Amino acid sequence: MKIIISGATGLVGAALVRTLRNEGHNVARLVRAGNTTMGDIQWNPGVATVDLAPLEGADAFVNLNGASIGGGRWTPERKDLLRNSRVSTTRFLVDTFSRLTQKPRAFLSASAIGFYGSRGDEVLTEASACGTDFLSGVSREWEEEAQRAESFGIRTAILRFGIILSSRGGALQRMLTPFKMGIGGRLGSGKQWMSWISLDDVVEIIQWAIADSQENGPVNVVVPNPVRNEEFTRVLASVLHRPAIFPAPAFALRLMLGEMADALLLGSQRVHPEKLLRTGYKFKFDHLEPALRAALAKN
Repeated sequence: MKIIISGATGLVGAALVRTLRNEGHNVARLVRAGNTTMGDIQWNPGVATVDLAPLEGADAFVNLNGASIGGGRWTPERKDLLRNSRVSTTRFLVDTFSRLTQKPRAFLSASAIGFYGSRGDEVLTEASACGTDFLSGVSREWEEEAQRAESFGIRTAILRFGIILSSRGGALQRMLTPFKMGIGGRLGSGKQWMSWISLDDVVEIIQWAIADSQENGPVNVVVPNPVRNEEFTRVLASVLHRPAIFPAPAFALRLMLGEMADALLLGSQRVHPEKLLRTGYKFKFDHLEPALRAALAKN
């Protein structure tokens, strides 16, 4: 299959490129000038330029663009970057599809369970409403831009990623330092739900979404066994053979991180992968301890 991937140098994109190429697929990365290798396609979404010819006739296009949500305090400038790297970039991609003679058969676009906002103990499925905070708004706009691809006859699936477990990046990587130093602990009350998934499962689910010609709309990319933050920290500390006795008070997190603390650390999202379970998908890791052990074994 001919598969094009934007955001191919990120945590998920790099793992997906390796896997698909190992399986013999023709994979092209959409990258900015100066970062290209043989087979890459150049683009610059900031000034709306892209090399159109290599985009023709793709079996699937996987859109994984987006600046890191946890990459810095949410100043107004940072918020603009977070929104534009998702919403504006996806708008440009879909507009580009309209210019192609042979459009992609499938468009898989990233989103996040931040779509739902913080919802306490409520069980959230793909049919649940959007939240009302900053991340919810960005995710809604992001998804709306991606769904426009359907008007061009392109099957479109929206991948709402939960917390992706990998020692190579993302939330887990940022958590490791304090825990390895023995100063880790629960965040706030520790009662907030964390909906997670292993990187291995993320890659396999994307492959499934590419291959399943019937799959479209939003898909919750999480395991069916979310855990509360207090359990997550306890299990992580146990796997690392460290204590977890230094809780981080909510007020201190808010003082240090501002709005980002509530959205990323203190918010509660109990997300259920209803669509994946309905298809019979078998998770490689659906319990936290073996998933953490496997993630930490891959350095």
